[in-house]
Amino acid sequence: MITLPPTSATRSGIDAAIDEIFARLGMRAAAIDTSVHALVSALERAAAGGKRFRPALVVAAFETLGGRIDRSPALYPVAAAFELLHTAFVVHDDVIDHDTHRRGVPNVAGEFRSRGLARGARPAGATLLGEAAGILAGDLLMHEAERTIALADVDVETRSLLLALFDDAVLVSVAGELADVEHAVIEGDGPDPDAILLATRNKTAVYSFSAPLEAGAALAGASTEAREALHGFGERLGLAYQLVDDLIGAFGTPEIAGRREGGDLHEAKQTPLIALARQSEQWPEVANALAAAHTGPVAIRAAQRALAASGARSRMEGLVTETLESAREVVAASALPEATCTMLLDLVDAVQERVP
Repeated sequence: MITLPPTSATRSGIDAAIDEIFARLGMRAAAIDTSVHALVSALERAAAGGKRFRPALVVAAFETLGGRIDRSPALYPVAAAFELLHTAFVVHDDVIDHDTHRRGVPNVAGEFRSRGLARGARPAGATLLGEAAGILAGDLLMHEAERTIALADVDVETRSLLLALFDDAVLVSVAGELADVEHAVIEGDGPDPDAILLATRNKTAVYSFSAPLEAGAALAGASTEAREALHGFGERLGLAYQLVDDLIGAFGTPEIAGRREGGDLHEAKQTPLIALARQSEQWPEVANALAAAHTGPVAIRAAQRALAASGARSRMEGLVTETLESAREVVAASALPEATCTMLLDLVDAVQERVP
């Protein structure tokens, strides 16, 4: 994930808001049942240690649009809500992918799978427990994120706007994730490239970029025109970010990707990169190489060479460049303050620098 350079006060404010939410959840859970208390503790660990980019984006938009933190007690709680939403999606994602670890340590599902085994469950039962815990944990955190926004110390109009942004972020992200899974499991000639691009945009762009930016603008009392500009920018930047992520998933080093080289090829993910390769005359050769990619590093490198030879990699890089240029044009055509424009253009540069 790209980063913003938040001040120590900003990071402290975000962390304190998140800690307060988990403290409340923990106290309530402890009074109910030891298992649900363990679930909240696992969630808190899942939310810890991240870069907290999305809440930082809320604060950055707020500050550069002239918001005063000392006059907006809702800023950090609302920013925290977007981190909770992100964590909820990550927890659910791990269930969808049947993953039991994240960043090398057990995730929520992994913790509860181990908990089940330790208490005498058979492996299948322990797996069921782990995945049920992941689903319930994500549900709980998503509710807590929306509750945090609903109780924010803002006027009625701002609250309605924030809830609408949150609602859109959830619905669009669900649509993107569902389409992504459908594309992965339905056999045939492969999904339409435009459909894959739409799913790619929906999975990330709204909840990670446009909604946090717009939320910060709403809290700062920015105009409708400013919010619309941030929405257009966020959708474009979010798409470019995900396209770069797909390039990293296919070609990035383990250090950049945070997992094995060519992880997306090993897992046979249907990304825009693969859709572009399907359109090339070299697709039969690419398809054969991809079919063997799961067998190991040598086959993954062969698939990487086949994708590059088909022109898919260069076309994907061109699409990233085109999308980022479109994001720059949104900024140039807007009437946003100079500080906001600088922050947005820095984000564009940060995404460009991630291209492997």
